[in-house]
Amino acid sequence: MANLDPALRAWRLLLGPARVLTSSTDLAPYMASTAASPVAPLAVLRPLSHGEVVAIVRSAGEFDIPLYPLSTGRNWGYGDANPSGAGQVILDLGGMNRILETDRELAYAVIEPGVTQAQLAGHLAEQQLPLWMDCTGAGPDTSLVGNILERGFGHTPYGNRMLHVAGMRIVLASGDTLETGFAHFAHASAAYLYPYGVGPWLDGLFTQSNFGIVTSLGLWLMPQTEVVSHMVASVAGFGAIAAVVDALRPLRMDGTLSSVVHIGNDLRVLSGGMVFPAAQLPQGPPLPPQLRAEFCRQAGIGAWTVSAALYGRPAQVADARRTLRAAIGRLATLRFIDEKMLALGRLAGRWLGQGKLGTRISAQVNLGQSLLNMNRGIPDGRFLAGAYWRRRGGLPPEFPRGANPARDGCGMMWLAPVLPLRGRDLLHVHSLVEPLFATHGFDLFETFSMVNERALGGVLTICFDQEDAVETARARLCYQAAFERLKGAGYIPYRVGPQSMKALDSGHDTYWGTVARIKDALDPQHIIAPGRYQPR
Repeated sequence: MANLDPALRAWRLLLGPARVLTSSTDLAPYMASTAASPVAPLAVLRPLSHGEVVAIVRSAGEFDIPLYPLSTGRNWGYGDANPSGAGQVILDLGGMNRILETDRELAYAVIEPGVTQAQLAGHLAEQQLPLWMDCTGAGPDTSLVGNILERGFGHTPYGNRMLHVAGMRIVLASGDTLETGFAHFAHASAAYLYPYGVGPWLDGLFTQSNFGIVTSLGLWLMPQTEVVSHMVASVAGFGAIAAVVDALRPLRMDGTLSSVVHIGNDLRVLSGGMVFPAAQLPQGPPLPPQLRAEFCRQAGIGAWTVSAALYGRPAQVADARRTLRAAIGRLATLRFIDEKMLALGRLAGRWLGQGKLGTRISAQVNLGQSLLNMNRGIPDGRFLAGAYWRRRGGLPPEFPRGANPARDGCGMMWLAPVLPLRGRDLLHVHSLVEPLFATHGFDLFETFSMVNERALGGVLTICFDQEDAVETARARLCYQAAFERLKGAGYIPYRVGPQSMKALDSGHDTYWGTVARIKDALDPQHIIAPGRYQPR
């Protein structure tokens, strides 16, 4: 690219040489890919302020060089830190990591893209603010803004994260700054309190799109509650999950269950505590049914595990527990985890020592503590363990500290269909994909989350050995077959990786035609992330 050298000179003058990366060593981390399909960037730029982003975007337009913005580059399973295509310069916003404002009374924070889950959680604790953020299981080092812009979801009553955002600051491809909601009015008192402002509501245009670069936003925080109790329900029979889903739906609708409810199959739960037993099965996956059943017996889990959190005053939580027992007590085995129960578990673990039972109880206590922490906005990397299922060498020695599935060579692709919150739809989705996973030789990890009162968000994981070219090729074929089958049956993904963006458009879809016209109007040179959520 003839204009790259003059552009790099201009960017070095703007940022300094240390924040313009071009060496193969510096670019290598940005090419790490859980999908085993790395894309090399031309360079990496590391701005530290909104003003620097404005200057970079304007110069990118002058030199006609596309930019690919990322927050912390941990979009695992959906593209990681890879640009959306060749010939792009990565704009790494991870150095923009300031918490610009926190409001104790109105319970919000204003954050930049580089602010991680651990950073905001730590800030709230250090400032002794009686507030919790919603967090995901993607680990402490992931970006809040990055996940929100992908319309990700977490665990708490604020788990549908995009509904708890107001006041975005955005750099357009022209270099102009757009502030959404009321934020573009001088001295607006409700800039971070009321997302819609006056006039067209634009915020959604800048999620799952390439229309602009978000450099800050207001994030609503959850007031701490007096009690948090975590429910774990074990469902023994595979088909019995349908009745459980249908029994929980009214409780999600009436507010008894205010948190996101997660439903994981046995393999999803097993993968949180072990990796694929390669020594026993050198031929690779899937797990034989008898061995799978034995692992479940040892771990004390059923075909499905349902996980949710209860919040409120003691009487409210006690009432919710009674309601849950009445609703699903005959369909599942229920346990409720709180700090008192964990304290008793720790005592029992110490008393029983290092024997089999004591070790098992201690492990359950540690898991319970991690679950409670997540419900209170304290991120925990242990829930990334499933990404390492087929990694040679298993979990890294320091896991979960610094866990990074892309850097660590994990093979993983996620299918994310959205389906009606009905038991029969959950089983139907399973019936569509299970034969495909079996045919291509993979274990089927399934999670279904009640992301709102009417829909389940599915995450179906294909874990594969990146060092095995044949297995990697099979994984891609399995993904493509499952993607097409789900989409054809009306179970459309809420989020996709680069490999599927073209497949979102039939070629005769007015929606994507409108998206293309908006892109041409806002970014006629296609400077910002060409190809990202852009089938045309």
